[in-house]
Amino acid sequence: MSPEAAKRDTLEAFWMPFTANRQFKAAPRLLARAEGMHYWTPDGRQILDGAAGLWCVNAGHGRREITEAVATQIATMDYAPPFQMGHPLAFELANALVEIAPDGMDHVFFTNSGSESVDTALKIALAWHRVRGEASRTRLIGRERGYHGVGFGGISVGGMPNNRKFFGTLLPGFDHIRHTHDPARNLFSRGLPAHGAEFADDLERLVALHDASTIAAVIVEPIAGSTGVLMPPQGYLKRLRDICTKYGILLIFDEVITGFGRTGSAFAAQEFGVVPDMITCAKGLTNGAVPMGCVLVRREIYDAFMNGPEGAIELFHGYTYSAHPVACAAALATQRLYRAGLFDQARAIAPYWSDAVHSLKSRPHVVDLRAYGLVAGIELEPRAGAPGARGYEALVGAFEAGLLIRTTGDTIALSPPLILERKDVDRIFETLTRVIDRLA
Repeated sequence: MSPEAAKRDTLEAFWMPFTANRQFKAAPRLLARAEGMHYWTPDGRQILDGAAGLWCVNAGHGRREITEAVATQIATMDYAPPFQMGHPLAFELANALVEIAPDGMDHVFFTNSGSESVDTALKIALAWHRVRGEASRTRLIGRERGYHGVGFGGISVGGMPNNRKFFGTLLPGFDHIRHTHDPARNLFSRGLPAHGAEFADDLERLVALHDASTIAAVIVEPIAGSTGVLMPPQGYLKRLRDICTKYGILLIFDEVITGFGRTGSAFAAQEFGVVPDMITCAKGLTNGAVPMGCVLVRREIYDAFMNGPEGAIELFHGYTYSAHPVACAAALATQRLYRAGLFDQARAIAPYWSDAVHSLKSRPHVVDLRAYGLVAGIELEPRAGAPGARGYEALVGAFEAGLLIRTTGDTIALSPPLILERKDVDRIFETLTRVIDRLA
């Protein structure tokens, strides 16, 4: 066996997620360590992280405060059961999250990922209507081009065809409003696009079709990340909130990506001035150090479950690792870093970031640019007969040039750690300019 074949053989056991396994294992891109704004490969090449890992390392890599908190906790108590038992860090973390959450969202249900957070929020929505005597409200509404994780609930409300078509008919009782992408009117918009608030009215169509008495909740990402970094049109989220309120439908914001400073505010709900009924979180909650997620819940929802017998379990849902003590330690250390001014730092550099994104307007193959806070989508024209190929070549070319990016189809998605400085912004876009210019 050749050395190359032997090396590939060591990679075979791991079935990699959302990856072209055969392609990757023929030419692997491996990361060995990380610190600050950078990764390093096993052979010592430095890679600037333009994606915060996978939208999650908001405070930068290798933060000593998180490492020490995790080490101390795992040495003190490695695990505690969350059913009928508790530990102090879980309650401390819940209170810390309530402090930065939108007003009125004062309860927290802990999960282990964004996918679990979405399924949890959907179940809470269904159960809430039931305990209030509206058990007919069982329908859940997502949005085209939405991504809500990979649980059966999440892919049922999600609107990404490849995430859905391989898995049968999915769950019953789901529908979708139209997406907000409108290139005919909004190409190269700065910040939120001016046109498209009326797309929220598509919910009225589904109310007319199904009747409001059957609809439990609507779930949307304030900024749709995995389907191309799609911004909400000005006024769209408020209009959606008003329609949900009008018909007694719960509104869920999936902030797995936008939470914890990505838009400059703690949550996009605050940034855009719209308060949903629940917010799903994960990723930046622990800075990616330990898997963890949560659902932030309005007081009225929690209180509705508290009217039964005092000794009865109110919600038959949870996970073995809900509020895992090591994850709580990581999350608390991360929240302390955020409170030290990291969101303000992100907001301060956002205009420079936006200018850098829009400097690519004249580059070849660039057909649209979208940016808000410290997130950006650079949409490339698909190659004829080979959608996604140009985006993949950009991913590989950037990595070879020392930059980690994320691509979704032919869109480059950027979401750097919030600690980035102007020199990092300059390097990201100098590298991307070279990479894009070389694309066929």
